[in-house]
Amino acid sequence: MSAILRKFAHYFDEMNFLTLQQAEEVVFHGKPLNLDPAAMAEVERCYKFLEQFHKDKVIYGINTGFGPMAQWRVDDQHLKDLQYNIIRSHSTGAGKPLGDASVRAAMVARVGTFLQGKSGIHPEVVKLLVEFINRGICPYIPRHGSVGASGDLVQLAHMALTLIGEGEVHYKGEWRPSAQVMAECGLKPMQIHIREGLSAVNGTSVMTGISLVNQFQARILLDWATLAAVWMNEIAGSYDDFMAEPLNECRRQKGQQVIARRLRELAATSACFSKREIDLYSGENKEAVFEKKVQAYYSLRCTPQILGPIYDTLANTAEVLENELNSACDNPIVDPDTQYVYHGGNFHGDYVSLEEDKVKIALVRLTMLTERQLNYLFHDRINNILPPFLNKGTLGLNYGMQACQFTATSTTAESQTLAMPNYVHSIPNNNDNQDIVSMGTNTALLCRQVVENAFQVMAIHFIALAQATDCLGIQDKLCDTSKAVYKQIRAIQPEILEDTPFYKEIAQVIIYLKRMPLKLR
Repeated sequence: MSAILRKFAHYFDEMNFLTLQQAEEVVFHGKPLNLDPAAMAEVERCYKFLEQFHKDKVIYGINTGFGPMAQWRVDDQHLKDLQYNIIRSHSTGAGKPLGDASVRAAMVARVGTFLQGKSGIHPEVVKLLVEFINRGICPYIPRHGSVGASGDLVQLAHMALTLIGEGEVHYKGEWRPSAQVMAECGLKPMQIHIREGLSAVNGTSVMTGISLVNQFQARILLDWATLAAVWMNEIAGSYDDFMAEPLNECRRQKGQQVIARRLRELAATSACFSKREIDLYSGENKEAVFEKKVQAYYSLRCTPQILGPIYDTLANTAEVLENELNSACDNPIVDPDTQYVYHGGNFHGDYVSLEEDKVKIALVRLTMLTERQLNYLFHDRINNILPPFLNKGTLGLNYGMQACQFTATSTTAESQTLAMPNYVHSIPNNNDNQDIVSMGTNTALLCRQVVENAFQVMAIHFIALAQATDCLGIQDKLCDTSKAVYKQIRAIQPEILEDTPFYKEIAQVIIYLKRMPLKLR
């Protein structure tokens, strides 16, 4: 790394008040979010600067209307009403509410924005948001409403609505009035000082929050797909050189090399893999037609090359999201260092939208790989070692896992449809003030569905891997990790001998996969 790049990276290390790991611990594991006193001092300094600077000046959203209405000055006597009005008037979302994890992540992202000390808001706003996060108070934020510029106006307005003691929150499993919950927790509603209303609703925090949840779960899916690649090749008794270091190192792609290394580490304790030097390179083999495949199917053999780009995509997205988590993404930007208020478009969600399209496409590819591996297990004329559909009953009378493929295939097909890029679908609105928008929140939500679909297909796949292991009786020959997961899957879904519904078990395996990351990253 050059001296310039090292300096650049060091700069971001210092500036990042929140890491992705910290955000994950807060969002999924309930760890309290603690405010850095130095960061809060910057918030206070920015507020004090704006308090003096804004007098006798025309500043957007402080003494002007919003959007196309910015050409109208607002009289001084109505300035507080102006801030309340943007919160109330923009609370117009529709559809089902976002899940608690996405809402918590959005609040964390909002705190990250405010901690940059460029918003001009009163420090009480940051403290109140942190109280909501740490007490498990989740604002009602509908799914639909954002075009991704000026950020997530509508959905952030719903968040802000609860901060001023209006709207509803999800608290201890119930939807209740925000004012009631705040009173119960001894919290006071957010007060308007200068521009708290606009600052609270302007920015990319909702699309970033949803994307953070996608990122955390996408990494888990990649871990499971990596183990599935090992387990699949164990079942097939594949030659082990597809993951060999010399093979993968000469392809100059980091992700492929990382995945190949993970495959080797997992497979190290396995007794299932074939050795090419014994079967084919010893000079002892005289077969004219080889009974065992000389090379496995692509869905088994090419897993480093398929999962590698997914690893690289998630690594790049992690960098973008961590930067966004620690960015001032509202407008205008209040800068006490230069003693100036800058008007621009940091609320524009293009960075997030483009990345979520990439993640979406990558995870559809992961789902397709999973579905093809599942087809290999079910298709006896392809694998040549397993009964049709892993059926351990009477063929014709019993059906094994046949119908599971319908679910996996249809779910994969839906994800393939959702893979179409959304970043390119800008529609002008707001009297053409917002004439090109990011649609970042829609993109993140579409990606969210692809994540959920991937877990559904992956759950069926792991049940099938356990069933195939039973069909071959190779439980004791599996690598340590495959063996451990086999036992955990079997604790949820016993060996399938007779036809019986197991949709509930599929749902339980989904929960297991989400809660039991392999920590391979």
